Amino acid sequence: MRFRVFATLAVTIATLLWGCGVSRAQSTEYTHQEDVIYARKAGTALTMDVFRPKSGANGAGVIFVVSGGWFSSHGGVMPSFKRFLEPLVKRGYTAFALVPSSQPTFTIPEIVQDVSRGVRYIRFHADKYGIDKERLGIFGGSAGGHLSLMQALAAPKPHPNFAYQHPANDPVDNEPATVKAVAAFYPPTDFFNYGKEGENALGRGILANFRSAFEYRKVDPEKKVLVPLTEEEEKAVGLLISPIHHVSRDDPPTLLIHGDADKLVPIQQSEILVKKLQEVGVPVKLIVKPGAAHGWPDMSAEVAAIGDWFDQYLKK
Repeated sequence: MRFRVFATLAVTIATLLWGCGVSRAQSTEYTHQEDVIYARKAGTALTMDVFRPKSGANGAGVIFVVSGGWFSSHGGVMPSFKRFLEPLVKRGYTAFALVPSSQPTFTIPEIVQDVSRGVRYIRFHADKYGIDKERLGIFGGSAGGHLSLMQALAAPKPHPNFAYQHPANDPVDNEPATVKAVAAFYPPTDFFNYGKEGENALGRGILANFRSAFEYRKVDPEKKVLVPLTEEEEKAVGLLISPIHHVSRDDPPTLLIHGDADKLVPIQQSEILVKKLQEVGVPVKLIVKPGAAHGWPDMSAEVAAIGDWFDQYLKK
């Protein structure tokens, strides 16, 4: 029953975020490589799809994190491409639709590691994809926006307790996981000040229906089983997965887009991050969509704004 509740929520969010009714027909304007395996973990393969313009490539790459409610599925790739990535491919960008692992099986700290692995994989294979690994941008919506910000502001290193099923000396993991620009639609940014100061949203309150994404476990070294965190440890993880607590002056230029009627992720989440980035001198911009809730039907203008943002910071 619990899984079905989360699955229903994830489908609802995915519908809002990705849209419907997309054809898989190959275009004459771009090539499409499906199911590129960028990592293996827990007996499963993590994949991404790669879209390359057949002409006019500008040598830069953009990564879209396919995730809504920290739930990801390959079924979201083509809707995400048609709605968010195709306009960027037409501008000359090579686009990567990255599918990380999902709740309820995995938690946010584990999913964050997947995105980092994906960025490292793309950087390692940059020559293969005809891009400059120093000109990568990343973006997403809702949970995908949160994961994009985590990547841009924190660029996590491989976690010693969360090893991928690759050789210990895998050269991919020697690549930095940094990006040059980031954009995010209506992202969570601070789980301890969610909507208002002091509001804890670590799988509670507004985000109570997403509890499994926050239920991180540690290994008991004696019993060799997963056990819950202490209250102090849970707080430490909450800080670790809140992008606002990673802000520093060397962060990449950041674009945020948010509806001012959003009840699932209050616009306050973008506003406080903008203020924090401004304080350290990072280029940042907030586009407010008046009257919009958590997503809106026509996002073409906002996608164009993301294209302009990446043009400004990624094109030579």
